[in-house]
Amino acid sequence: MRLKRRRVFHLICGVPTKVIAVANQKGGVGKTTTAVNLAACLAAEGKRVLLFDLDPQANATSGVGLEKIDGASAYLVLLGEGGLLEKIKPTAYENLSAIPSEVDLCAADLELARLENHLHRVALALQPVRDSGRFDLVLLDCPPSLGILSLNAFAACDGILIPLQCEYYALEGISMMNRVLDQLRAAGVNPRLEIFGVVMTMFDGRTKLSNEVVDEVRRLLGAKVFETLIPRTTRLAEAPSHGQPIIYYDKYSSGSAAYQLLAQEVIARLNTNNCP
Repeated sequence: MRLKRRRVFHLICGVPTKVIAVANQKGGVGKTTTAVNLAACLAAEGKRVLLFDLDPQANATSGVGLEKIDGASAYLVLLGEGGLLEKIKPTAYENLSAIPSEVDLCAADLELARLENHLHRVALALQPVRDSGRFDLVLLDCPPSLGILSLNAFAACDGILIPLQCEYYALEGISMMNRVLDQLRAAGVNPRLEIFGVVMTMFDGRTKLSNEVVDEVRRLLGAKVFETLIPRTTRLAEAPSHGQPIIYYDKYSSGSAAYQLLAQEVIARLNTNNCP
């Protein structure tokens, strides 16, 4: 069922479209769950959001109720054929649009590596979207790897949002990500590249492990870590199979409440970073 919210206000005090990559090279950390549900919650707040699915698995595409259709992805656009604005599809949810993915993006890592400016193909494709003024925010759902598509997303974005699962291997992912970001900045690929924020996912407050990992991540990363903790819940796990973000699948669940709180933190952080 489609829910409508009438509360509408702009995202970042008149600042042009912002692009945030949702990324973690490790799979199974809630990356796509975060991309889909954060996009839906921001849209429900009246923000004009574009969810750009760059993962060939296309889970973000099905997560917002869109079909995986041959030729619907950005693959050909990244190769220089056509424009990205033509690939944008409306979803069933107010203020939320998407660029779908499909299996053909699997070939992108090989094809893009042969092209000139191979790390800037996503940035070049996104420029007309930025210039159009149609969206307040673009969220890039990256593959669970540090291949060409993810590096393209990093080159195109204003910041990276990293979901971290509440387990002891979580910090290894942050360390690797920092090394990659340092290399991209040093090479001039994206000098403004920063970690926008870290969100702890699959949190179980009943376990000592979850609480210890959160405490350690906050000790090391400080204000980069969002206050909101995303719980491990059955309803969050079920929602993608119904093609619905959690706020539409189960509005009153703990997962829905968590992503709505995260959306508020994201808005506040963007406003703090961009407003006088």
